[in-house]
Amino acid sequence: MARIEDILAIERIDRDLYRGHPITTQLQRTFGGQVAGQSLTAAVKTVDDDKNVHSLHGYFIRPGIPSAPTVFQVDRLRDGRSFATRRVTAIQDGEPIFSMSASFHLRDQEGIEHQDPMPEVIDAEEIPVPRYEDLDDAHRVLVDEWSQWDIRVVPRDRLRGSSQIASQQRVWFRCVDELPDDPDFHVCTLAYMSDMTLLSSAKVIHPGEPTQDASLDHAMWFLRPFRADDWLLYDQSSPSAYGGRALTQGRIFDRSGRLVAAVTQEGLSRLLRPGAQPFPVDLSGGAAERPDDTASRGDER
Repeated sequence: MARIEDILAIERIDRDLYRGHPITTQLQRTFGGQVAGQSLTAAVKTVDDDKNVHSLHGYFIRPGIPSAPTVFQVDRLRDGRSFATRRVTAIQDGEPIFSMSASFHLRDQEGIEHQDPMPEVIDAEEIPVPRYEDLDDAHRVLVDEWSQWDIRVVPRDRLRGSSQIASQQRVWFRCVDELPDDPDFHVCTLAYMSDMTLLSSAKVIHPGEPTQDASLDHAMWFLRPFRADDWLLYDQSSPSAYGGRALTQGRIFDRSGRLVAAVTQEGLSRLLRPGAQPFPVDLSGGAAERPDDTASRGDER
């Protein structure tokens, strides 16, 4: 499957106008993290090097078509001394599929410092990796799709959770290849990966419940420098699910315990009609239930 270096290699076609080429995939809809990561890459390209992105807020508007190119239109909303703001619209066939605002802050600023501690968790290397031949067809597709990534979910019997949190899970992940040293590349890479597994944290306490899942909106705050080719812990929780939508939250720590990013996402989590199958993969070859026109598929492991 496509490497993150290829996914984020968008083409400049005019001032503030970029194009992402189709990416080979087995998914029926474009992975939401791909659209978010490419949109952020387009925004980064229009901001001076003395500023780094500190937050993004995005809405998935329509399902993306993997076989079609995506055009990214950047609007320069503000260029101040300390902050810059960009709006990015991802477009396919003349219609927006994703809209994002991103804010950039002057580098190397000083201020107060504190952070929540990283939760107690087993090391990534302690989590056994299942053999490929032991996986079912759905999980084989996902392993193939993200073969550049090592993703390890902390087993439920090894998870030290809190009784005050409704639904939670923890996931270690890293890119298995060495990535470029450019800090902005790692930020855009994390925007790509942040859509992976987060919505599934809402389903931990509903095992076996068939749902139609799709990312609806997505917000991130980048707090400290990090590398996406070293282990990152994604501490995930879902404080609420109701009315066919689930709210999820995530804190991302590096392996030394530094809090490097925070994520909040709401997703469609609607019960499936009898006989329908969830996206992204229809393993039986039959027709899967299509998500609402307002939902873009962000696949969840």
